[in-house]
Amino acid sequence: MFHIKKILYPTDFSSFSNQAYFHAVAQAENHGASLTIVTVYKPGEGGADLVERRRLRNQLEQIRPANPSIPVHHVFLEGDPATEIVRYAGDANMDLIVLGTHGRTGVERLQMGSVAEQVLRGAPCSVLIVKLPKGMPNPERPRLELSANSV
Repeated sequence: MFHIKKILYPTDFSSFSNQAYFHAVAQAENHGASLTIVTVYKPGEGGADLVERRRLRNQLEQIRPANPSIPVHHVFLEGDPATEIVRYAGDANMDLIVLGTHGRTGVERLQMGSVAEQVLRGAPCSVLIVKLPKGMPNPERPRLELSANSV
């Protein structure tokens, strides 16, 4: 039998990640599992690294399921996103990774790479990859559930 007790939800705060968030929360509720929410900062991507790190940490800490019975942990990592997600999942003995994908294909995927594909290939556990439904508009800003303390 497949037991899920620890779920890892990596986010880049995009609408694609937002879609995966709802699946991660549903899996945590269905299995009575904990949810670890992780973001990976890639140094050199922002103009002012310290300001960008603070902004991302603050944004990360605000993501909390509406269901208070789900144990939640927030983790801020630095480095290559796929590498760090796979490494953390192994180190923390995660049972499931739930992440979104941009759904790029062809030349666009070859040029930009696919974090989801790299995680899928390297993960030490099962991976659920979630994409936006076909034809669904890509919202400008993700709508995440925020904790009462952050509003």
